[in-house]
Amino acid sequence: MNSLLKLFEIFVVSLKLGCTSFGGPTAHLSFFQHEYVQKRKWLTDKEYSNLVALSQFLPGPASSQVGMGIGLLRGGFFGSIVSFLGFTMPSVLFLSLFAYFYMESKLDMGWIHGLKLVAVAIVAQAIWDMSKKLMSSPLHVIIAILSFITVLLWGNPFAQVIVITCAGIFGSRLLKQPHRTEDFSNKGLAISKATGGMLLALFVLLLIAFPLVTSLFDNKWLIIMEKCYMAGALVFGGGHVVLPLLETQFVQSGLMNANDFIAGYGLTQAMPGPLFTFASYIGMVIAGVPGAMVATLAIFLPAFLLIIGAMPFWLTLSRHRALTGAMAGANAAVVGILASAFIHPIVTQSIQSGFDFIIAAVFLWLSIRRAWSPYLLVVMGIIIGLICY
Repeated sequence: MNSLLKLFEIFVVSLKLGCTSFGGPTAHLSFFQHEYVQKRKWLTDKEYSNLVALSQFLPGPASSQVGMGIGLLRGGFFGSIVSFLGFTMPSVLFLSLFAYFYMESKLDMGWIHGLKLVAVAIVAQAIWDMSKKLMSSPLHVIIAILSFITVLLWGNPFAQVIVITCAGIFGSRLLKQPHRTEDFSNKGLAISKATGGMLLALFVLLLIAFPLVTSLFDNKWLIIMEKCYMAGALVFGGGHVVLPLLETQFVQSGLMNANDFIAGYGLTQAMPGPLFTFASYIGMVIAGVPGAMVATLAIFLPAFLLIIGAMPFWLTLSRHRALTGAMAGANAAVVGILASAFIHPIVTQSIQSGFDFIIAAVFLWLSIRRAWSPYLLVVMGIIIGLICY
C-alpha cells in the first residue's frame, strides 16, 4: 500500500509540473529544482545537479530524463514510468486534440500562418541561446559552421546522423573536457548495473533493428515507430533540436507536408511540458489516435532506456574525458543542424513577404529583449494571423 501511495504521489506531482512547466527545458529544470529539491526534499542539491549533468550528457529530452531519474530514485522502476506519464500527458492530450480538429477542418486559416511566424522567432532564439552556451571556442564555431553547410546543401536523410557522429569523433580528440569531480550517489538506487546494462543494450538493439525491420515490412505503425525512435535517440541539445530530425523523417519523406509540420511546431511552443510531445501531433496527423500513441512512446523510449540504464554507471562515464569531448563536439554540431532547419523549412515556408519578416522580427525582439513567454507569443501570433491574413 505504501508503494502504491508513493507512486500516486509521484504521478500527482509530475502531473502538476506537466500542467505548469512552460518555457522549455531550462525553465523545466528550474521548476523541478524548486519542487523536488527545495519543497519536497526528495533529493539533495548535489544529487539533483549530478542527475542534470547526466541528462545533458545523454541524447534525448533533458527535462523528461531528469523527471524519469527522480521517479526512479523516489519510487523505483515504476516510479520513473509514472513520473514520465504525469509530466508528458497534458501536452500530449492537447496537441493530439489540436491535430484532430486541425486535420478535420482542413482550413488553412490565417492563424495557422501566425503560428508559423512564431516558430521562426522561437527557433531563432533557440539558436542564439544554444550558440552562447555550447560554442565556447573557435573549434566549436568551426564544427557548427561545417555542420550547417553540410546539412543545408546535402539532402541525404542521414546527413544529420553522419554530421553528429563525425563531430563527436572530432570532439573526442580535440575538445576533451577537464576531469569531473562530482559523484552520482548510487545509494538507494533501485536498479543494478546488470539491469542498466540490459537497458543500454536494448537501446542499441532497437537502434539497429528498427531500420532493418522497416526495410523489410511496409507497415505504417513500424515506420512511425522507427522514425520517432531514431529522432529521439539522436537528439543532443534539447527539444528544439528534434525539429530538423523530425522534419527529415516526416516532411522530406513525404509522410506529411511542411505547412502542417510548422503549424504544429509553432503551437507546441505554447504547451507546458517537453517539446518532444510534438511527435504526438505528428502521429495524430498521419495516423490518428493510434499514431499519436505510437509516436509518443517511440520518441521517448530512447530517453527512458538511456537515463535509467546509465544511472548506475554515471560515475564511471563522467570520468572519461574523451566521452565528454565527444559530447561537446556533438553539441556544437546540433547548433549548425538547427540553423540549417531554421533556413529550410522554417524560413522558406513561413516568410512569404516583407510584412511576414517584420512580424517575425517583432516576435523575436519580444522574446529576447522583453522576455515574453512562448505561450504569449503564440497567443499574439494567432491574433495577428486572424486579423492580418
